[in-house]
Amino acid sequence: MAQQGLTARRGAPRGRFGSLPNLLTYGRILAIPALVGCFFVTSDWGRWVAMWIFIAAGVTDILDGYLARAWEQQSAVGRMLDPIADKLIVSAALLMLAANGTIAGWSLWAGVIILCREILV
Repeated sequence: MAQQGLTARRGAPRGRFGSLPNLLTYGRILAIPALVGCFFVTSDWGRWVAMWIFIAAGVTDILDGYLARAWEQQSAVGRMLDPIADKLIVSAALLMLAANGTIAGWSLWAGVIILCREILV
């Protein structure tokens, strides 16, 4: 009976663009402009909002994969877009942190390595 909530969505057609796991992935992609925009806010709250957007993106990344498997809603669209969304949000965050000088010097090299890994993998 406890599993009923997870199995309620089983049987949804595969490859649907509008499944909840895919919607979470689309949400991560749509959050990128908001994340970037937060770095143009001069007050501290912009940084806090950017941090919470990034954390929310990480949580939805975990959640969409779990839900896709639990509800048997894996799709070709999700398999393609999920890693792209991850790379885009990590790359955007690193580039903005480097552009505004938050990471500089030796820390910048770590950011460059992470960015190269995101591009190459």
